[in-house]
Amino acid sequence: MDGFEDMIFGRPEVMEDRPTHFCPGCGHGITQRLIGEVIDELGIQERAVCVASIGCTVTAYAYFKVDGLESAHGRAPAVATAIKRVRPELFPFTLQGDGDLASIGTAEIVHAAARGEKITVIFANNATYGMTGGQLAPTTLIGMYSASTTGGRTVEQSGYPIRMSEMLATLDGPSYITRVSLHNPANVRKARKAIELAFRAQLAGLGLSFVEVLSMCPINWKVEPVKARQWMADNMIPQFPLGEFKCIPEVEALKKAVKG
Repeated sequence: MDGFEDMIFGRPEVMEDRPTHFCPGCGHGITQRLIGEVIDELGIQERAVCVASIGCTVTAYAYFKVDGLESAHGRAPAVATAIKRVRPELFPFTLQGDGDLASIGTAEIVHAAARGEKITVIFANNATYGMTGGQLAPTTLIGMYSASTTGGRTVEQSGYPIRMSEMLATLDGPSYITRVSLHNPANVRKARKAIELAFRAQLAGLGLSFVEVLSMCPINWKVEPVKARQWMADNMIPQFPLGEFKCIPEVEALKKAVKG
């Protein structure tokens, strides 16, 4: 029985034994746990490089027993590109928030995707600037309160939320683009499978793989942690529908091979 408990609840070997800095109910810790599990499963700890960026993911590299570094705000895809081109045997992945990737880093991710860089991007979307005080992000919902839109986001003032997965899927370079969520255990399992497939796409030398993870931010949503998951299901998923937006035939083959 002890072994069974260890299998279910044990920390991934690649993850450091340290307390989290995330707020209660935040989804970032879940995402990092899933990344750790996949790194262990694929046996890529010695090759992996975590590229963090500014935001709540700023110290992501400190949670993994892999090489890692912090990029300038929004520039993680450029840093990961440099690593992969100079040391193609390495496995760089970025972990970025929506304020970082979809705002100041928009040009970086768009052009990395257009070039089909052989990197993996994990994009945590919680519809807010989480670290700096809950200001309006490119993904903030219409009518949603933020520190910089105290009456709620309006189309007239701020435009519409940007759907990054759909936008990037129009480009030829990416090999795999999907959106998953963390609002219940079944979807957490789907998120893990998506991260694994994205990592396998990079291992196969295919184009950029991109996993958008809808993540909870109870503090800035002004919602109790326990209720944040339902808030996400009711409000975020209608705006950001779940599913695959691009999966080239080579990635489909990987998916079938893993299932088999």
